[in-house]
Amino acid sequence: MLTRTEIDRVVTAALAEDAPWGDLTSEALVPETATAHAELAAREPGVFAGAAVFVAAFRLTDPRVEVELLLADGDRFGTGDAIAVVTGPARSVLTAERIGLNFTQRMSGIATATARYVDAVADTRARIVDTRKTTPGLRAFERHAVAAGGGHNHRFSLSDAVLVKDNHLAVLLASGVSVTEALRDAKSRLPHTAHVEVEVDRLDQIEPVLAAGIDTIMLDNFSLDDLRAGVAQVAGRALVEASGGVTLDTVRAIAETGVDLISVGALTHSARALDLGLDIRIAG
Repeated sequence: MLTRTEIDRVVTAALAEDAPWGDLTSEALVPETATAHAELAAREPGVFAGAAVFVAAFRLTDPRVEVELLLADGDRFGTGDAIAVVTGPARSVLTAERIGLNFTQRMSGIATATARYVDAVADTRARIVDTRKTTPGLRAFERHAVAAGGGHNHRFSLSDAVLVKDNHLAVLLASGVSVTEALRDAKSRLPHTAHVEVEVDRLDQIEPVLAAGIDTIMLDNFSLDDLRAGVAQVAGRALVEASGGVTLDTVRAIAETGVDLISVGALTHSARALDLGLDIRIAG
């Protein structure tokens, strides 16, 4: 969940990075009494995300700046649509402009990319979910944007759930421990509320994992035929997640294999920032 505390922490750091000793240009050129009226406008269609973050950039710069939001997170817009209106002291509006835009463009880009994947799997059972492939320090922002685009969030951190990956399994096999026994032992030491997911990359790995009573099985880089076979083999005994090499061109076919979840790292690690602009008018 993206809280005000987290927003203020990250935005404050960004403002300090961008103007550590003030905005030299605005203070030298713009009269202290000047006011500004600005419109956040879309230069391409997309899905909006980052409303509270955009507001915080101006609020934390100068509480006298007012931001009127015309859209909410998750709303779709077209080219030329107005998203928000900003009014207040011109120096402050100019100082906060880039930080507000940077976050909103990035988050709206993620929301827009997510919406495309969600639309692509419409009328299937599959949910589009994100991964931990996020920008360090910005995970809460980027995860919020995924949700705004209609996607779902995977575990937020290593502390939230158990996800046994191929490297974990390699360590177990090297030590001569049975995968089933190791997973059962781990489950016995976990809180009863802990969710356990295991990644496999071959069909013959499915039964030993399911025998441990895990909650979700991740089929990593499986072909479409193997995904269908995997779903049939699991037969409802666990949730089935497909992962690896998912693109907009392939996601529909993956969803039609019957998987429950499709994780897409590209939602956060490769999303292009959306083109939004802040058009400012200044009155003396």
